[in-house]
Amino acid sequence: MASSSAGFVTGLTAAALATIGYLGHQAAATAPEDLGRPRASGSPAPGASKAPRDRRHPEALPGGSGQGERVVYSVDDDRVWLVGAGGEVRRTFRVTPSTVDPAPGTYAVTSRSNQITGSDGSPVEHVVRFTSTEGVVIGFSAAVDGSTARPDPGERTGGIRESRADGDAMWRFATIGQPVVVVP
Repeated sequence: MASSSAGFVTGLTAAALATIGYLGHQAAATAPEDLGRPRASGSPAPGASKAPRDRRHPEALPGGSGQGERVVYSVDDDRVWLVGAGGEVRRTFRVTPSTVDPAPGTYAVTSRSNQITGSDGSPVEHVVRFTSTEGVVIGFSAAVDGSTARPDPGERTGGIRESRADGDAMWRFATIGQPVVVVP
């Protein structure tokens, strides 16, 4: 009697697993291709309209750049702010922009690489990626040789360059899922 019960339970378990596998396959086959991929928010981004800046204090965090812990990147000012949970600026620094700019919006850190070769051929470290635009991956990085020269305008690059010290600070702060707010 015990062995027939075990066989019955094994049969039911196998049938349940087969059903779950089938339903999982059906769900995957009908899911939109971009499901789960990071993208700009559907609503206007905080600070999407040009927020007035205090030109006397360029280090001041732009108004309307979101709340909570986040990275804020101003495309027009070529500046980054690392903002703590309470809204305090932990660090701000200038960057050298890439040739392809991300659209204003709210993103999240999607991947990181400790050391790779950048899209311009330079060895880079502390790469923090948060979106792609027109097939170009956009992220922050620091050149291993410490250079922050402007990229060749004829090349389509997505690396926003930081100094090595700033790249190290970004690496420690911007882990996977960390919000990145891009403002004009």
